[in-house]
Amino acid sequence: MEKTIRKRKRSEPHTFEQRLEEHRVRLESQLAELPSGAERDQIAARIEQLRTAVELNAMLSTRE
Repeated sequence: MEKTIRKRKRSEPHTFEQRLEEHRVRLESQLAELPSGAERDQIAARIEQLRTAVELNAMLSTRE
């Protein structure tokens, strides 16, 4: 009995900025569903960190 080895298809590579943006959008959808509280505050802080990371990456990328 011969097994067929299938190669895994890889999706198109995403840029760092795209991954940050996708993560931010996911967190914002979670944030919309949460009531006020510690978990909501943590997610809001993480969203702000992602925005800062995008800004810093843009600044560093323009200096090249």
